[in-house]
Amino acid sequence: MAVFSVIISVFNKEPYIQDTIESVLNQSFDKFELIVVNDGSTDSSLEIIESFDDNRLHIITTTNLGASSSRNTGIKAAQNQYIALLDGDDLWDKDFLKEIHHCIQKYPEQAVFSTALAQKYENKIVPSRYNFEQKTTCQIHNYFKSSLGQSILSSSSLVFDKGILKTTGYFNTSIISGQDTDMWIRIGIHYDIVFINKILAYYRYVPNSLSNTTFDLQKKPNFEAYKTFEADNGPLKRFLDINRYSLALMSKINNQKEAYVYFKSNLDMANLPLTKKVLLLSPKWVLKGLLKIKSLKKERLYYRPL
Repeated sequence: MAVFSVIISVFNKEPYIQDTIESVLNQSFDKFELIVVNDGSTDSSLEIIESFDDNRLHIITTTNLGASSSRNTGIKAAQNQYIALLDGDDLWDKDFLKEIHHCIQKYPEQAVFSTALAQKYENKIVPSRYNFEQKTTCQIHNYFKSSLGQSILSSSSLVFDKGILKTTGYFNTSIISGQDTDMWIRIGIHYDIVFINKILAYYRYVPNSLSNTTFDLQKKPNFEAYKTFEADNGPLKRFLDINRYSLALMSKINNQKEAYVYFKSNLDMANLPLTKKVLLLSPKWVLKGLLKIKSLKKERLYYRPL
């Protein structure tokens, strides 16, 4: 009997989707179904997906509805208890599902699981840097306390019991960019995270993706929905302020003055270290210069919500 439903949302991932699917089909733990949602790709993604002859693979085609809608479509079609997400250009270690299953057996009362992530560049792999130490393979974390440096949830390392959606709801389709962060916050408010401190998922780095991102305040979460929660939840407030800081920098770099003022005015500067306070008040030309240097060195000026 299958345990996992793996959901991959795909839009124009021709250079990557074959490797991504193979990383799932080659899992050492094989009790899963794979649902690939082709969201109106105009390249050869669909042809590559259809070239796989495996009865665990199911293909759904939608008409360019966006990442949130296509993920929701895949989740609603899932037949198994646990949902595992993977982006169409990312990769899993062959033991990803095996390690997750081990932690599910160790903590059967828990509902949300994740693993360490690494950024995969053309010539090297860079492990994500988390703000905590973990001595055991599986450990229970408060999402907000453990995600101040790097989020412990990502759209290629998250596995959850489908039953949590009755509490959290599905991905918000009205948010075009940052929908993952919105979902992670809803999960973190209600559930702890069982985290595996092994790198079992790999995020492919696309050069210049940070500097070329078009910023639109209307398409990003503004965290207003969580103000009542953060008033009585210190870790959530600090987490949101770190995200507001990142969004404020993005706003300034993209010349969105109104968005910059909005995010800056809604964060408590006491929740930022000195270096972040300095960056937040730095002129745009300084930030752009630092962004270019960091990009060339394959580093980040700030942590984007994943």
